[in-house]
Amino acid sequence: MTSLAAKPSISLSRIAIYVVLIGAALVYLVPLVVMLLTSFKSPEDIGTGNLLSWPTEVTGIGWVKAWATVKGYFLNSILITVPAVLISTAIGALNGYVLSMWRFRGSQMFFGLLLFGCFLPFQTVLLPASFTLGKMGLASTTTGLVLVHVVYGLAFTTLFFRNYYVSVPDALVKAARLDGAGFFTIFRRIILPMSTPIIMVCLIWQFTQIWNDFLFGVVFSSGDSQPITVALNNLVNTSTGAKEYNVDMAAAMIAGLPTLLVYVVAGKYFVRGLTAGAVKG
Repeated sequence: MTSLAAKPSISLSRIAIYVVLIGAALVYLVPLVVMLLTSFKSPEDIGTGNLLSWPTEVTGIGWVKAWATVKGYFLNSILITVPAVLISTAIGALNGYVLSMWRFRGSQMFFGLLLFGCFLPFQTVLLPASFTLGKMGLASTTTGLVLVHVVYGLAFTTLFFRNYYVSVPDALVKAARLDGAGFFTIFRRIILPMSTPIIMVCLIWQFTQIWNDFLFGVVFSSGDSQPITVALNNLVNTSTGAKEYNVDMAAAMIAGLPTLLVYVVAGKYFVRGLTAGAVKG
């Protein structure tokens, strides 16, 4: 009769990995905790306590003042981000579909040139984009910012969709062509239903990039058309009188909540979608 083998104990290397991961998580979470605690403190409490101390009296006045200051710019960011994300994702899906399944002469060169857009720094497009928006009468408008983000994001969305679609079996498309299905029918009935992972990747990627953008917002907008990132910078740097750190921290939390919510709700789809097209192509 054989004795049961003892369960292996946790190795020292695994313990060390856990310690490092927990330490890294704490390093990243401490600033968030400081912001959250400070946003619920009174100005007097901020002046007498330390950064990680619990508020002696929890108050939401900082959040009320912050929302009253940035709510219009928060709406601007929504009006800029949502259309830009949807348009760039839709066009990127069509581009990726064409470049992977309806290849034409010079399509590889076209795709290579398009990829240059992924490596262009923001600063290199400021002057050409300003000139173009001025000629179109879209300077300092939310519509102009939508156009800039759509054009700049097309290189990324096309790359994502193209790399995902090359893993789709060619037999599916060939069979649909033999049955008489055309370009848009194949795209709508065969390709789109299996594109949920990569669509989520593009939506999350574009939402994060556009919502958190500051450079395009400060250059291509002014006054009431500015996004919340620019408004947050103005709030922090142009305050008069006594500094209200609770208001600044609450405004920063408001600006960061949408992207945090997106990753909490759909973060697993982002990782799943990034690895879905890594088998072929």
